[in-house]
Parts: sequence; structure tokens; C-alpha cells
Amino acid sequence: MDTLVKNLLENQTKEKIQKPNCQTRSGRALLAFYLQTKFKQIINHDKKSDKQVIIDYKSDFIENFTNRLIDRPNDRILIALSGESASGKSTICKQIARCIEELNLPVSILTADNYFNDISELIKIHGNFDLLRDSGYDVDSPKNFYLDLLREDILKLQKGFDVLTPEYLVNGTGVSKPESILVKSKKIIIVEGMCSVYKEIQDVFDIKIYIDLDEQERKRRFLNRAISRNQDSENAFKHWNYIKTAGSKYLQPRKKDCEIIINGECDLEYFAHMVEYINLITNNFTE
Repeated sequence: MDTLVKNLLENQTKEKIQKPNCQTRSGRALLAFYLQTKFKQIINHDKKSDKQVIIDYKSDFIENFTNRLIDRPNDRILIALSGESASGKSTICKQIARCIEELNLPVSILTADNYFNDISELIKIHGNFDLLRDSGYDVDSPKNFYLDLLREDILKLQKGFDVLTPEYLVNGTGVSKPESILVKSKKIIIVEGMCSVYKEIQDVFDIKIYIDLDEQERKRRFLNRAISRNQDSENAFKHWNYIKTAGSKYLQPRKKDCEIIINGECDLEYFAHMVEYINLITNNFTE
């Protein structure tokens, strides 16, 4: 374990505080001040680590987020997790899922890629997915997502209601099955996928996180993944060129709107310990 994070965990275990009365605004304000202090401590320690996770962040995001906790304490916390293809967002999300299971965290993950439009009829017309893409069809355009439905489902989750999300089949058929995946409304909702930071929907989130990675490393990862799946190399290069263009068009302009930028090459064990520490500081109270 990273020495800095180890020291944080050990010290925090000894620092239990009296739990504020979150039914009152003053109690929530006290909790917000406590969390602001601890979050700043995490960021400062991360800066000193050779395994740094947080590349950049907005200076006012901690204050804005904790003020939101004071003003709307009953709403679920909504977190967007986005990034370009092969940036590492799925890998990081899997690590979060492991942490959720191991630490029994009150977190639900909604996969926004399941809100792709059903394009099965278009694929039938063109012959297959690749020929549809080669025809100029812009798969990653905001118009190719059920963004109104995604927004509606996220807002239901925020207010405490479980939802049934669509399921987009990744078998090349372009089929979207409606109301197929149950997502429970837990204390924290993570919405993972490229479209979670599209301008049509980004305003619903409390925190937007962007996974960033050098383009050459993303290309290497993408092509290696394609080869491991026995994809034709010429087609893999075609698709890489498409997603690079789509990323520049739809995702990179949204990066500036995100509160936190995370390193797509971060050490996953170190990242897991940071999640463990965040869990500890938010639950380390005596009654």
C-alpha cells in the first residue's frame, strides 16, 4: 500500500468524531466542513504520491459539492464517470465495483452506453455494424442516445426510486431491449459512459469525473483489445480513426466542464485504497 494512504487510513481509524445531527442545517454544515477538510487532505496527499490519481480538479468543487449536501440532503449523490474510448473508464469502474462489494458501499452503477438508440434496422439495411459506420453514420453522436430517457431515469434515482434501464446488446446487432436492467437507488449513483458528460445531460450531476489518457496509449490499448478479440486489423484501424474523431468532437470539449480529471493509467490498488479512505471518513463517527 502507498505509504501516504496507509498513514491516512491509520490516522483516520483513531479519529472518530461525534456524528453531527444531519436533520438540522447547522449539523449538516458541520459535516460539510469536516468533509471539506478531509477531501482537501486526500488531494494534498495524492499530489505527493508517485501513483497520483487526480491530474486536475476545479478549485471550488469541494465547496460546491458540500454546499449541495447542506441544501439538498435527501437527494442521492450523482456522479458522472466519462472519458474517451480506451481511456480506462471501464477498468476503473470495475475497480469501483470491486470496492463496492468488498466494503459493502451504498453505491449503484448505471451504464450509460445502454442508452444507445436501437439501430438494428439500420444495420440490417447496410449489412453489418461496420458498413453502417463506413456509410458515415455517426454512432457516438448525442442524437444516437436516448438522452431524454437517461435524464428521466437519473432524476428518478436521485429522488429514491429504482429504475429499469434499457440494455444495448454489444453483439453487433444494434438491438436495444427496453426496461431490462434493474438499477437500485442507493446513496451514491455512478453513471458510467461517454454520454454522461454530453451537454444535454451533464447539468444533473453533482460531480463529473473525466478519465484522461494520452492518445497514443489509448490507440495502443484499443488496437491490442481489437486483436485479442480477433478483429480484422484494417477494420480495427478504421474504427480507431472513427472514435478518435468522435472523441475530439463530443468528449474533449466537455472535459473543461468536469470537476475532477483522473489519470487513466492510475495504479488500481492505490485507487482502491483511496476509495476505502473516502468510505472511512464518511462513516467514521461515534453516535
